[in-house]
Amino acid sequence: MSEASPLSFGEGPGVRLIYKPKFCRHKTNAYFRSMNFLAHIYLSGDNELLKIGNFIADGIHGKPDNFPPDVQKGIILHRHIDTYTDAHPIFRQGTKRLHAAYHHYAGVIMDIYYDHFLAKNWKEYSNIPLGDFVNAFYQSLQDNYELLTDRAKGMMPHMIKHDWLGSYATVEGISNILKQMDHRTKYRSGMGNSHKELLEFYNHYELEFNEFFTDIIKSVKEKMAVM
Repeated sequence: MSEASPLSFGEGPGVRLIYKPKFCRHKTNAYFRSMNFLAHIYLSGDNELLKIGNFIADGIHGKPDNFPPDVQKGIILHRHIDTYTDAHPIFRQGTKRLHAAYHHYAGVIMDIYYDHFLAKNWKEYSNIPLGDFVNAFYQSLQDNYELLTDRAKGMMPHMIKHDWLGSYATVEGISNILKQMDHRTKYRSGMGNSHKELLEFYNHYELEFNEFFTDIIKSVKEKMAVM
């Protein structure tokens, strides 16, 4: 296990999710269903194929039987992370600040906020520099191109060219990402303005993220133990 993450997978069959999130990601544009890429990749541990599975999971429906076992585990883990996140009271508390202005895009914006705080505080979670971590993942995407979904293949060049994962570390970086996302909704979502709420409630969101991320690391470890 590398120093990038404290997580690793055990052996055993996958486990069905047994509860549904109160926030429904399916109501958003499918392109934005899960935008906390950095958190998903980090929580996957040091298994390269598991990270790939976690990254492509939004484009996979039903049982992921056509993929290698570790990719399947990544897809299952991704679904667990999304379900756990959407039902977590701290995450939901954060979306309430955004719901009036952004409606069902509030959870998508929260994903970006939380990836910002993970990137900003990266040294607290990993001994590997953020730049090295994300560049290794970009290379892995290219090395495993044949495993990617069409959605992931379309997204990958833009992600690498504009260094989405690395740019999350600054407010300016995530502001640019939010503007790009708003553009994809033809500016109906208003997400291009959502950096304002981040700045207004910055300390609140950062404290909430720290507490939430401790919880989700524990949850992922428990999930891994039965996969």
